[in-house]
Amino acid sequence: MAEPRVAIEDASEDDVEGILAIFNDVIATSTSVFSEEPVSLENRLRWFRDRRARGFPVLVARDGTAVAGFGSFGDFRAPTGYRFTVEHSVHVRADRRGQGVGTALIEALVERARSAGVHTMIAGIDAQNEGSLRLHERLGFVRCARIPEAGFKWGRWLDLVFLARILS
Repeated sequence: MAEPRVAIEDASEDDVEGILAIFNDVIATSTSVFSEEPVSLENRLRWFRDRRARGFPVLVARDGTAVAGFGSFGDFRAPTGYRFTVEHSVHVRADRRGQGVGTALIEALVERARSAGVHTMIAGIDAQNEGSLRLHERLGFVRCARIPEAGFKWGRWLDLVFLARILS
């Protein structure tokens, strides 16, 4: 049986608990986030409110009424010379990975970024996350840098790969 399609929508504060559940699962089970401790609902609410206040999108992929994934982008670096570059992140609920949810979220973020006048979108990915690296390359991102041992999690060093996509 085919999985139900997802709807990509702007997140609301009502979605933050679903976002939190996915984010904490990613922290606990993967190196997609270089954090080791789960975050609180208050932490995710602050993150959500800050993103929205600064004009950055927070999108959710909804399967029925549940949050199947989420994505956002924000400043790549603070100096004004980077104002046309953003870094994005996308995370998908464990049972929906590999079903096109991440693709749909990234494509929606790319369109939002283009509409906002963004020139370059960056992805920072653990070098061992071949699935995410292949997904980004399939969507037009190009590997442009590898920083050895940039992160540390679970007692081991992690290399960080940057990929970029020119949008305009």
